[in-house]
Amino acid sequence: MTPRGEPLLWLQLIALGVMPLEALLLLLVLAGSEPGPLPGLERLLCWAIGALAPSLLLARRPADVWSLLLLQTPLRGRRELQRRLSRLQAAPGLALATAGGAVLALPLLWWIDGHAAVAAPITPFASCPRLVALLLAALLLVVMLWQWQQLIQSLWLLSRSPEVVAATRPLSLEELEQERLCLGLPLLLPEPLKLAEVAMPPAAEPPPEAQMAEATPEAQEPEAPPAPPPTPAVELLASEPSDAEVPDAEPSATEPSTVGAVAVEPEQPPEEAEGSDLDQEIG
Repeated sequence: MTPRGEPLLWLQLIALGVMPLEALLLLLVLAGSEPGPLPGLERLLCWAIGALAPSLLLARRPADVWSLLLLQTPLRGRRELQRRLSRLQAAPGLALATAGGAVLALPLLWWIDGHAAVAAPITPFASCPRLVALLLAALLLVVMLWQWQQLIQSLWLLSRSPEVVAATRPLSLEELEQERLCLGLPLLLPEPLKLAEVAMPPAAEPPPEAQMAEATPEAQEPEAPPAPPPTPAVELLASEPSDAEVPDAEPSATEPSTVGAVAVEPEQPPEEAEGSDLDQEIG
């Protein structure tokens, strides 16, 4: 329940740019007439009509924050949040700010009327009677004071936290009619603003494999690769090359030949003596 979603509160801030233009228009209005014999008294009367009297009225019945002076939100069509914010208007600081705006209007009017002659060549209100010029100036002061109070109230309400708004009791329709100054045609029914909320990114979930690993501690240890099956002896024998397939290795030139190194003993002659004796005995 945040007040920043109400579009009329933001629309009231346009007064920051409109009020300087209204001051310029006040200069052009006062430049179209010649001041009378008592310009100070005329300025005081204009200020009393356009600033002092309206400030007393607005102090008793503040300007409805949902009113744009010519248009307003219907009383029966207001949301609960709008009625809660209407109750928050009854702050002592806002009444003091309205009174301060009325006090500042007097030196502003005095200064503008004293320098209005510089705008006499370009004013569209040339040859305007002094009384008419003063009444128009008083009307402009009323509008400026109204916008001043609406500006202060909008800034005040936009700065309220959702907790403070939620703890405030809504203002009833009877209280709105008796305690707020609601001016304008009841034609404003704006929809609340949809403020974009910054969504925090969700935490990245671990993959299913990691979740399973966390669930079962045994799965965290890497499994040893399976041992290769034993090779049968028959296959080993079949894989060894046969003697016929292995070529004869040629002796190296650097190594001495073992054949020449082995001495072959000569054959011993048979014992002829014994052989002859045997032959004689047999004969």
